[in-house]
Amino acid sequence: MLSSEAVTPPPLPSHTATSTKHDNVSVDPYTYQDGFGNHFSSEALKGALPVGQNTPQVCPYGLYAEQLSGTAFTVGRSGNQRSWLYRIHPSVMHRPFEPYNAGSHGIVGTFDSRTTETTPTQIRWLPFPIADSEGLDFVDGLRTIGGAGDTALKSGLAVHIFTANQSMDRRAFCNSDGDLLIVPQQGRLDITTEFGKIMAAPNEIVVIQRGVRFSVALPDGPSRGYALEVYDGHFELPDLGPIGANGLANPRDFQTPVAKYESTESGAEWSIINKYQGELFVAQQDHSPFDVVAWHGNYAPYKYNLAKFSVIGSVSFDHVDPSVFTVLTCKSAYPGTAVADFVIFPPRFEVQMHTFRPPYFHRNCMSEFMGLIRGEYEAKKGGFLPGGASLHSMMTPHGPDASTVANATTRELQPGRVADGTQAFMFESMFQLRLTKWAVEHKQRDHDYYKAWQSIPITFNPDQI
Repeated sequence: MLSSEAVTPPPLPSHTATSTKHDNVSVDPYTYQDGFGNHFSSEALKGALPVGQNTPQVCPYGLYAEQLSGTAFTVGRSGNQRSWLYRIHPSVMHRPFEPYNAGSHGIVGTFDSRTTETTPTQIRWLPFPIADSEGLDFVDGLRTIGGAGDTALKSGLAVHIFTANQSMDRRAFCNSDGDLLIVPQQGRLDITTEFGKIMAAPNEIVVIQRGVRFSVALPDGPSRGYALEVYDGHFELPDLGPIGANGLANPRDFQTPVAKYESTESGAEWSIINKYQGELFVAQQDHSPFDVVAWHGNYAPYKYNLAKFSVIGSVSFDHVDPSVFTVLTCKSAYPGTAVADFVIFPPRFEVQMHTFRPPYFHRNCMSEFMGLIRGEYEAKKGGFLPGGASLHSMMTPHGPDASTVANATTRELQPGRVADGTQAFMFESMFQLRLTKWAVEHKQRDHDYYKAWQSIPITFNPDQI
């Protein structure tokens, strides 16, 4: 396989990630363009981008122009997303799609009583094991935990986990159903996309939009992580409102790859695996799908280092609601209510006085799926472990466990640090989630989870004011 990448730096601001006080991840060998939602331009060969138009009669270097649309043509300029790719082969040059592992791949795209189950009970899973069978790559190791809606109606979302022990070899994945937000928990993901290469380490996230082809290699060996998929709309930065102009996830810290192309020799067979309406299909072609020499647009994958999140919190008393920990949101038609929010609970100072400092007990009109990348979550330091998960369904009570409550109500309050060495996150949604039978019956399900709250001390005293 022959490859070529940018011979000159791209014209837009870019940098190669290095270890800094904000970067709790390994050195990244790749170069990126900085910013969120920008219109980027990148070329791996100088002059590969047409000047002054998108589709000249003959493109530079004999390339073909192809548009990838993330929104309808007629969406207003402020919300329109699309990119132009200049590639060696048009992506249409493949043989027909055929079913891939029909009925056995573990992915669900329609959440109803035929395919899933439902319960209001609080659920927790111990760390999902990485399968020891050979040949499990990102696609074959992707499993649906639960979700809501229907991919065909472009309504709803899905929550997945992935475990993998093999790199994808001349295989590319394309999701026609929605955008994927990928959260690696163990092992880096070396991701090749049509737009260039991304290295994603634990404590980083990657968003790969609907229709973008990508392949995942495992430079550190076996890997595990989580994925949030939204069927309608795209992820965006939350509105800051009274917070002001700065804080939370800053736009400059998001990174989009630069063009890098592969030119495969004649007869090199590639498999293109497409997720369509929750089913997997595969097509064969005799060239790499990553033969994009140049591109421009605002519809492109990106990554973000969670250590760069600028935390907002209370400096007097009581809690600020956990919405201030939102990194990205996919908005619904109802203002202020999300199809999905991606929320983190990073290391920070806690200084509130006269306050019960752990997350308060509550029942929520949103569904909350939590995962742990590393460390110990401050509200549950026992069975909630890295690589595991929990689900607190809509209006199901939840909160800190008994030992956390006992400590929080008796300790002397002083300003201090919380969650150092820890990174917990939450997928929060307006939808009620249904669970796959695989998730409900999984051997790692913790059937004793309810016991976490049973020994909370009852301190009520009617004679005490």
